[in-house]
Amino acid sequence: MAHNGHCFCGQARYRIDAEPVGARTCWCRDCQYIACGSASNNVLFPADSVQFEGTVSTIEKVAASGRRIERGFCPECGSQIYARTMDSPAVPIRIRAGTLDNPELMAPRDVIWTSSAPAWAVIDPDLPAFPEQPPAPPKAD
Repeated sequence: MAHNGHCFCGQARYRIDAEPVGARTCWCRDCQYIACGSASNNVLFPADSVQFEGTVSTIEKVAASGRRIERGFCPECGSQIYARTMDSPAVPIRIRAGTLDNPELMAPRDVIWTSSAPAWAVIDPDLPAFPEQPPAPPKAD
């Protein structure tokens, strides 16, 4: 099944030919900046399963985790669309849940960078929470 989405103005669109491999809420400071003070909510997909149409601008920055992160956004309306780890292509691309045509596709399964969350942040007590970047899952043999 394909999943689709787009930015606020509709100029930048994408199609994903895979099912999600996870979903999470991130409270790192970078996500707070791009989400205007809140956390970002992201659905994770294999990076090679996403095809973009229209123009997507990017900015690259070293995150608090030490990883180089590329963030994609619409140059027309400014909507944040994705984040991708540049140092490790095997890491899933993080699609901003609000840009999916079906934002209910997958609810967050964990919350990361809680140590950066403001005191007023509402963090679901039923989800696993990590003060920073969680360890990578073990590789399959």
